[in-house]
This record gives sequence, C-alpha cells and structure tokens, in this order.
Amino acid sequence: MNNIESVTKLTAYFATLPGVGGKTAARYAYHVINMGKEEAIGFSEAIIAVKENVMLCKTCGNFTDKDECDICSLRDPGTICVVKEPKDVLAIEKIKEYKGVYHVLHGTLNPIKNIGPNDINIKNLVLRAAGADEIIMATNTDVEGEATAMYIAKLLKPSGIRITRIAHGIPVGSNIEYADEMTLMRAIADRKEIL
Repeated sequence: MNNIESVTKLTAYFATLPGVGGKTAARYAYHVINMGKEEAIGFSEAIIAVKENVMLCKTCGNFTDKDECDICSLRDPGTICVVKEPKDVLAIEKIKEYKGVYHVLHGTLNPIKNIGPNDINIKNLVLRAAGADEIIMATNTDVEGEATAMYIAKLLKPSGIRITRIAHGIPVGSNIEYADEMTLMRAIADRKEIL
C-alpha cells in the first residue's frame, strides 16, 4: 500500500463500508485521486449533504429529508409493514405492489448482544398499531428476525389486530434439491392454492 497519509486515511474510511475489503477500498481511493477536482468536491458535498439533511421519519422511522416521509404522509395507515432497516423499505418498494405504510425497527431482538425490546423501535409500533387493520411482519428469516416477529405478534395479538407474516419458501428459478430444510418446511407450510 502507498504510504501517502491522505491516501491511507481515505482507504481506511472506504474499508469501513459494508462489504468493502482492503483491495476494493484502495481501488475506491485511487478512483477518487483520478477524479477531476469538481467531481471530487461534488462527491464530498453529497456525503456532507446526506449527513446534514437526512433524518428519521417521526412516524415510521424510515430515512427522509422532512419530518414525515412521503410514504407516511400519502398512504393509508391501515396496513403497516414492519421491517428491520430502511433498506428493507427500499427492497419492498421496488416491487411496486405494496400500498400500505412501513414501520422500521432499526434492529431486531438479540439477547446475545443485549438488544431487547427497549433498544429497537417497538414502542412507537404499539402506538401506531391502534389505528391499523393489519400488521405485516417482514423481518428477516434468521433467528433474530423470527424472534422479533413472534415477540411483536404476541404483544399486539390481544388488541385484535390482524397480524401476518410474509411468506417464505423456494426462490423463483431455484432447484428444490439445493434448498435447506427450513426453507422447504416454510415452502410447504406457506403453500397457496393454484387457480
């Protein structure tokens, strides 16, 4: 690696990004070096603008540049889809089928890491759920995601709100022989009638 202090520092910052290893971080740093000055200034200004302007929606906890995000302000709050992180909202929005609102937990329950119900955005969900018809649990299918979904379902069940879980199973285009047992079990349990 180059021993130029500013290159080393930039590489180290790039290496802190998720999924970016040392070689990729170095490639990013050298790409920035090769940028024109105006492009590099624009790049740095975009990072600063994100830090100064992006906040959490007061209603759902998603990223926004206003007090309340466009989804919360424009959609019917009768159906709330509960997700772990803001990037999960983006993934669901890509399919352009879901018309309800979201609730971002900013984590999942994890006793090993001492993350309990008070450490994630569950209290606000309980308050919002009072006006909802359905809560869709769309947390990940890992142990923490399943535990969080079950905890919230048990918490809200006495209120009489319909609580559903997104279906899980075999991905489109994959072979059954390569699916793990849990995936196959979910696929069988969540089967749907053919029209």
